[in-house]
Parts: sequence; C-alpha cells; structure tokens
Amino acid sequence: MNKIIQLKEFQNIISKKDYENEGNKYLPEKDFKELISFIEEFVGSEEETDVMDFMKVYKTKDRNLGTVVKVNNYVGLIRLKSGYKIEILPKIDFTDDEENNKTKAIFLKMLRSLKDFSGKNFKNADFKISKMNLYEIFINMYLNDVRTLVKNGLKSTYVTKEDNIKFYKGKLQVSQHIKMNLAHKEKFYMAYDEFLVDRAENRLVKATLLKLQKLTSSSQNSKEIRQLLIAFELVEASTNYEKDFSKISIDRNTKDYVNLMRWSKVFLFNKSFTSFSGKVSSRAILFPMEKIFESYVAQQVRKKFLPNNWEVSIQDKGYHLFLENSRPIFSLKPDIVLRKENKIVILDTKWKRLIPESRKNYGISSVDMYQMYAYAKKYEENGIIPEIYVIYPKTKDMIEIKYFESNDGVKVNIFFIDLVNIEESLEELKNMIE
Repeated sequence: MNKIIQLKEFQNIISKKDYENEGNKYLPEKDFKELISFIEEFVGSEEETDVMDFMKVYKTKDRNLGTVVKVNNYVGLIRLKSGYKIEILPKIDFTDDEENNKTKAIFLKMLRSLKDFSGKNFKNADFKISKMNLYEIFINMYLNDVRTLVKNGLKSTYVTKEDNIKFYKGKLQVSQHIKMNLAHKEKFYMAYDEFLVDRAENRLVKATLLKLQKLTSSSQNSKEIRQLLIAFELVEASTNYEKDFSKISIDRNTKDYVNLMRWSKVFLFNKSFTSFSGKVSSRAILFPMEKIFESYVAQQVRKKFLPNNWEVSIQDKGYHLFLENSRPIFSLKPDIVLRKENKIVILDTKWKRLIPESRKNYGISSVDMYQMYAYAKKYEENGIIPEIYVIYPKTKDMIEIKYFESNDGVKVNIFFIDLVNIEESLEELKNMIE
C-alpha cells in the first residue's frame, strides 16, 4: 500500500482522526510518534535551530487534540520506516489545484534553479506528476542523470590489483610471492594496474541504484533501474561509502558525475540537501523554501534583464557595514543588484506570506526593513540613492504593490511576484524599474 499524506507549509500533522480538516493532516499514532522521534534526533544538537525552523512540536490547549506537529517553510519529503511518505509542498495560491499537481509542477520548476538540479535532464514533462510522489520524482531525476552517464560512457581509471598469476606483470610482491608460491614456481604474486570502469564514482552509482531498486514503488523507476544496472556489470557496488567518496575525482572528463555524486550522498547516507539526516529508519529530502525562492527569482530576473543591457549581480558582495582597524566587517549581500548606466536597483527576496493588516506592518519584519535601509545607504553613489524592491510571493490576500519612504530619501518598494504567472509578473516589475 502506497501510504502518502500530502500537505503544504504551515499546516499541521495530528494523530487524532476526528480533528482532520483543511489545516490538519492525520497520521496514525504509531507513525506520528516515529515522526516526532525523527524531529527529536536533532534536539540539543548544533542543528536544533534549523529543525525548529522546519517542524515544530507543540501541545495544544485542547487536551483531546494533544500534541501537534506544525510544518514551517521547508518542503520536500520524509519517508518513515512504516512506509508512510510525508510530502510537503510550498503554499502557492491557486483558484483550482486538484491533488496539488499545479503546485508540484511549479515547485519542480523552482527546484531547477538550484545548482543541485542543473542540467538538461531535469524536465517537468518527464514526470507523470499525478502518479509520482516527490521521492519517486527525485529517484527519476537521478536515473535521468545515470542514463546520460551511460550514454556518454562510464569513465575508466587505472586500478591497482593484486593477484597470483602465471605471468610477470607489474611489480612482484616479494613476501606474498614467497608465502604462496614455494610449491608453485610457475606463478608470480604481482601488483599491477588495469584500466577499468571499476572506479569509486561508478561503485557509488551502482550502490545507489541497488538501494533505490529496493526503495522504489514505481514500476517505471524499477524498470529503468534494471536496465541501467546492465551497464554496471563490470563494476563492484561500493560497500565503504566514506572511503569511495574520499576517492572521487571530478575534472572536465568526469563532469557527468558532479550531480550524481550529490544525489548519491542524499540516497546512500539518508541525507538531505539541508543539514538534516535521519537514522536508517527515516529518510528525508528537504529544501528551505527561502533558498529556493531566492534562487528561482534570481534566475528569472537574470533572464529578463540581461537582454536589456542591465548588469545583473547575484549575491553582490561590494559593501560592508563597518571597518575594524581598516578591516571590513559585516558584509552586505543583497540577493540581486541591477546596474545600468548611473542607475542602481536592489532586489531582495523574502519567502513570507504577508497579511492585509497595516497596524501590524503587513507582517513585514523590522529587521528586513533595517536591512533595506542599510542597502540604500551603502549603495548610494554620487548622491543617487538606489531603488529598493523587496519581493514577496503573491497571495490572494496581498497583491497590491506598496512602498515605504523615509524622511531622508530612502524608498522601499514592496513587490508581489506571481509564481503562477511569473513572466507577466516580471514584465510588470521591469516596467516599474525602467
């Protein structure tokens, strides 16, 4: 049985069936306890802060409801020992989104902007989104990269082998030769090099394929794995992952392995692209939406503005807040800086849902506004203060562009980007800037 619960950011997971509704997703009590154990693995560790940002366990005032797990702004998938898969999607507003397929499609498109998902093999059209959960989609992505590797040819390397052979080849291992061949004068115990595909990178890929063969519940992925394993017949599957990862050598001839090695770590060590890593019983592939949103908007802005002769700098590192003994400290790194002639525009992304309440400053953080003010002051050139835009996701409650202006000429524009229609949204932003 393929047991999946699907929810979005900021929804709750509960263990009381009677309280299941739009905001609360039910998970059987045994599995609910396993999820809590997964979260508590990190309590007291260096990763604790990140975990609290990911999921929060708390007790409600309602004694009947009891303990609740609240999902924050991490998305991805957790696979529990029982087989339950918890699929967490970003909260994107649609008028109609049956089974969250539209949300999943946009999420995958956003993931493509991350460096870990670069490459032509990542195509939304390849995925039968309605029939695959996120874990199966991630497996499918890995298999696409392996298919490209096989098509281009597995890379070989010189591998040192030791064997008792009937001809002199390589370097004689004297002690072993004496020990084994006193009665076999016709043999030589030799160490020699052979040019083989049995290199560390291929061993790790094969080990990953064998593991995924056991984990996948998709007939499509299972069939693909069986076909790919044929190409690895001359490769021994890695049994010492740490040792083989330490032997990885990436150069221009082995560039096909870059993405594969990242994903092999995810699957072999049960690790995520975040700092989370579960025990053997639990697996998680999780992504901070703040990072995904920042990367996606930067990618789309670059595509929109570069053809119009704008200089686009991502994570600009031009300025610092202070000097200490002539040493610059507290660097400023706005997400995107646009320059054209004498004009400077700063764009900073925030993955946060604002609220239509002016008395609460629409939910905008004071810290974020202090940050924008610092950008405006430090990037001021020749008396010209740069234009500042803070970009939030557009929601059904917040669509109107707003701005805040100080008495010394700093203006911070609030812009809501529509992830459903990002092309039109960026065109609107470009028209405002130009």
